[in-house]
Amino acid sequence: MTKTLGLIGSGNIGSALAHLAIAAGLDVVLSNSRGPESLAALVAELGDHARAATPADAAQAGDLVVATIPLGSYEQLPAAALVGKTVIDTMNYRPDTGRISEFDQDEFASSVLVQRHLPGSAVVKAFNNIDFRRLSISARPAGAEDRSALPIAGDDPAAKEQVAQLLDLLGYDAVDIGTLADSWRSEPSSPVFVQPYLAAQPEGLDQQEMGRWFFETPGVPVPADRIRELAEAAVRPPAPERGASTTDN
Repeated sequence: MTKTLGLIGSGNIGSALAHLAIAAGLDVVLSNSRGPESLAALVAELGDHARAATPADAAQAGDLVVATIPLGSYEQLPAAALVGKTVIDTMNYRPDTGRISEFDQDEFASSVLVQRHLPGSAVVKAFNNIDFRRLSISARPAGAEDRSALPIAGDDPAAKEQVAQLLDLLGYDAVDIGTLADSWRSEPSSPVFVQPYLAAQPEGLDQQEMGRWFFETPGVPVPADRIRELAEAAVRPPAPERGASTTDN
């Protein structure tokens, strides 16, 4: 049973997950590349069930650990501290943050590379296909008519079940879309990435209006059957087009 969520990376997705975890009654241990002191404001906002640490300490403290850093920095994940852990990979390939030759050459889904770097861990892809704002505001209790689902992928059935239980606790259904090799089905350019959770965007908005619309517009509920349908319909684009989305989830 997950009691403590470790977070390696505390940006938009990491912060959203920390808030959801605290609301669900979990403890969280936050970390980033800048040091625990840089997280003081976020820890204060989250309250007594949150603390800041180094990435290695967050890895060791978490019953489940979320890796939510730029994918180009995945080799900085503390492999030794993550041995025996289930690691949730939220990372997406974004060429503008650093090219990864293996991915450009069409050899691997990105999570396969993460698993290769973490041979002692069980990597599960999750939380990578929804923007941080919708992730924060679309969580619903189990059984709610407007509850959304999120895809997960991994090679270890027990680890996937552990992650599915976390999703349920945080307010989402889980849809198993296959192994890590299949995880490209939830990455940028796939039909299930970000857009299904967003309302139709009005035309003609300036930058300020767009920011207000992004933060104020409720999410669109996306049930499990729809997630499954969209993932199955995905066609992997050629490597030069992969990661081309500019949506910051």
